Amino acid sequence: MMDPSSQKHFTVLDYVIFAVLLAASLGIGLYYALSGGRQRTTQEFLLADRNMHCLPVSLSLIASFQSAVAIIGVPAEIYTHGTQYWFIGCAYILGLLIPAHVFIPVFYRLRLSSAYQYLELRFSKAVRIFGTLTFIFQTVIYMGLCIYTPAFALNAVTGFELWGIVLATGLVCTLYTTMGGLKAVIWTDVFQTVVMFAGQLAVIVVGIQQTGGVSEVWRKVREGNRISGLDLNPDPTERHTFWTLGVGGIFLMLSLYGVNQAQVQRYLSARTEKEAVRSCYMVFPSLQLALALSCVMGLVMFARYCGEDHSDKLGASTRDAMVIYFVMDMLQGLPGLPGLFVACLFSAALSTISSAFNSLATVTMEDLIKPHFPAMTETRATLLSKALAMSYGLLCLAMAYLTHLMGDSVLQVALKIFGMVGGPVLGVFCLGMFFPWANSTGGLAGLGAGLAVAFWVGIGSIVTHRSSIRPLPPYCNTTTVIQTTLSNVTLSPSSGLRRFYSLSYMWYSGFNCFTVILVGLTISFLTGPMKEEDVTPGTFYPLLGKVLFFLPEHYKKKLCCGETPSPQQRQPLQHKDSNGSAVPQDNGPSQEEMESFRPDTRTPFVVHETAV
Repeated sequence: MMDPSSQKHFTVLDYVIFAVLLAASLGIGLYYALSGGRQRTTQEFLLADRNMHCLPVSLSLIASFQSAVAIIGVPAEIYTHGTQYWFIGCAYILGLLIPAHVFIPVFYRLRLSSAYQYLELRFSKAVRIFGTLTFIFQTVIYMGLCIYTPAFALNAVTGFELWGIVLATGLVCTLYTTMGGLKAVIWTDVFQTVVMFAGQLAVIVVGIQQTGGVSEVWRKVREGNRISGLDLNPDPTERHTFWTLGVGGIFLMLSLYGVNQAQVQRYLSARTEKEAVRSCYMVFPSLQLALALSCVMGLVMFARYCGEDHSDKLGASTRDAMVIYFVMDMLQGLPGLPGLFVACLFSAALSTISSAFNSLATVTMEDLIKPHFPAMTETRATLLSKALAMSYGLLCLAMAYLTHLMGDSVLQVALKIFGMVGGPVLGVFCLGMFFPWANSTGGLAGLGAGLAVAFWVGIGSIVTHRSSIRPLPPYCNTTTVIQTTLSNVTLSPSSGLRRFYSLSYMWYSGFNCFTVILVGLTISFLTGPMKEEDVTPGTFYPLLGKVLFFLPEHYKKKLCCGETPSPQQRQPLQHKDSNGSAVPQDNGPSQEEMESFRPDTRTPFVVHETAV
């Protein structure tokens, strides 16, 4: 077997394939900058004119979640720890059903342009700004990870200067996002999703061929103990069990597909509410396919190397580098295929980064700047949007450098970020949507407490380096495996705070979400709960009423979760249908509230244009 690390070069064909990918992405941006409404209005620039079909929206939803981190991180996880991670596929079911039937209808009927506008309608401006800042913080950190991962891969395969690649990625992305708005982002996502699947498939097919066929791969994987059974251990400190992945994963999915601005923006760009819900359903099979491809790739890798760690040959210390090593080893002497795989990594990265730039620009404009400068002129607003995109780009590059200093596997770092910051944000949305008593003091206190606990546990686990699982032993020989597994069982469990810090990172989202809800409700009751009639119509979803359907009506009304909210729930929808905007009607119970609620939801689309 040739040592691929000595052969750091692309062929001409590889460079051509890679260049075509970048050129096509830029071309799509140019096309939307010069066609249609030419991105002159905020509605078109940030919400694609609310005119997208469900297929491009659903592919875009996958692309923005299935980043290079997943393509490199998941196979490395399977290679090192076995197939237990695959059970996260179970979480996808509820993780997509709940957003489709709870979050999307509420957001779509309110005609929002930023998910955080909801927090102002339901609570107050302070909660909205706090939510927005939290989202910006989470996204900037995650972007650093997304830019760094493929740059590291290209550096390993071609020997290009690492930071040169990082800069190039950031610039291409900023260019087509600034030129073509959300339409360009969604259509480049569609193109990039196709490239992504093609690249992974190519590697798997060649890998199986070179390892000696499917049966040989299966034999080695079985002998190497990499096929995990259903682990029903209820211990929350176990890194991956069925419960942490299948149940903890639901909260992770909700924070990503229910309330994350990048995804909500796509739902809102759909033509009708039905199309938005349909796009959420269509994500499911594609996500399962993406997960399956990544897991199979990890198994083929194991069959090839029997768990040995060759990442040091690429001058890297993490297991993630093994995936790159595997690709270079497999695809040597097959011109064009290494180019396709690196193009596939970059596709994944570009799609994630571009959607982040677009959503960061949206929330900063809509939530932090426009409310304070309502009279801002058009040209100034446009310049500011571009400046924002550029400054976020530079910020993400700084974060890429920090990622480079972290030792954890990229998959774990990414999921930790989503859990630590996404969990509390999910909590504050659930607090507002399902509990009509929650007031804005409760919302603020809950979000603050959730973030504090999240960082306490997160930083505690980094400092004490708690992880309750060791990599499985790297052998394709069963007897050694059994001996080593037995010796691993006798590890003494940690106690006290250390045990608290070793909470599985898959539980972060759920744990932090419940912290926000508990603190929020407690503070709300202490400071005087909100009356049902004070809740802005359309911002409440009667979840308790549906869960406690067996209770008599008068008890449900006492609990404030009976029939009363449903007319309110429908009100914005009736108004929206009549003329596309939330207009109060005479027979509505709360005329003043609807009046105050109307300008807020409509402002983003009236005055400001974004001419590019």
